[in-house]
Amino acid sequence: MMEISKNKLEELLSAIRIREEDDDSKKLLWVLAVIGAVVAVVAIAFAVYRFLTPNYLEEFEDDFDDDFDDYFDDEEDADK
Repeated sequence: MMEISKNKLEELLSAIRIREEDDDSKKLLWVLAVIGAVVAVVAIAFAVYRFLTPNYLEEFEDDFDDDFDDYFDDEEDADK
């Protein structure tokens, strides 16, 4: 009788250990899922920011070219 209860106790303990290992792996899976979700939200926010932010450098270069062209036009007018 003692042998049967000892085997049952060992089976129960092994089942509990397996369950604890599953719980640990589920926790790790949840942590990785949360980190992945945060990374995805940050990537989307960055993409939207880059798409909606105007490119001020292009506008500066265009304005600079316009001013530069006006300067040479003034010199040509003065030469005539």
